[in-house]
Amino acid sequence: MAKTKIREITIKESKGAFSIFKQSKTSKKDYDFSGVLALRQLLSNEKARILSVIKSEKPKSIYDLAKKLDRGFKSVNDDLKLLERFGFIELTAEKTKGRIRHKPEIVVDTMTIHIKI
Repeated sequence: MAKTKIREITIKESKGAFSIFKQSKTSKKDYDFSGVLALRQLLSNEKARILSVIKSEKPKSIYDLAKKLDRGFKSVNDDLKLLERFGFIELTAEKTKGRIRHKPEIVVDTMTIHIKI
């Protein structure tokens, strides 16, 4: 059985507002996202649909994923960048026929959210 990959997101109250901090166990980088808006954007139904299609249909590129979702390339690319910032996916560069395409791959199985008040 494959090892479960977990991402943790901590939401902290600070001076009357919430801030989001993500710490990855696999990387020493810390990301600071101000406001709960980023978390709300991350947890949208469309992002869940993107993750589901990546997991089940394994698209070969961002363009292939956009076609499978029946959405525009730019909007899918923007959503993927947010998912990548939070550590849910990685875009792996592959060279094919003299071109580089970015293949989206899921790198997390579970997300844990902590809210500190």
